[in-house]
Amino acid sequence: MSLSYRDATLDDLPAIVDIYNSTVPSRQVTADLEPVSVESRLAWFHAHGPHKRPLWVVDDPEQPGRVIAWLSFSDFYGRPAYQRTAEVSIYLDAGARGKGLGKQLLAASLAAAPALGIDSVLGFIFGHNEASLRLFRAFGFDTWGSLPRVAVLDGVERDLVILGKRLDAAEATTTA
Repeated sequence: MSLSYRDATLDDLPAIVDIYNSTVPSRQVTADLEPVSVESRLAWFHAHGPHKRPLWVVDDPEQPGRVIAWLSFSDFYGRPAYQRTAEVSIYLDAGARGKGLGKQLLAASLAAAPALGIDSVLGFIFGHNEASLRLFRAFGFDTWGSLPRVAVLDGVERDLVILGKRLDAAEATTTA
């Protein structure tokens, strides 16, 4: 699958929320236990912007206008001294998973990060989400933190792993 992404618009928010909500039952990707509403994600949507903390969407090449994936850069910890650090989140429609799209999005995010003023990229991933851990580690992310048993999903305590990558000019274009 060839990557073509664009900045999200407010009209994309229902599709973004649908993709997000499709991951809730798996208990692999998000700590939300119930689906979220479009209204509940408005502040999150407006916290993004193309010049600092983009929110990208990928349209289905076979059905233009149908969003099949999204990626967001989000503030880490919300304090000014952390502005050069961002969390990257990638969510794929069920039909788009396993086709290399996540890999392409992560590569694109790392390439774009320096121009966004980002030196350090973080991924917050459940310890049992082996596919996402493999993806980020393939791009040189290291474990920067581990929060054991901080989430309870269906009565099971789960770890949160914080993966990080420091970007130097030469590293920013490195892909797995």
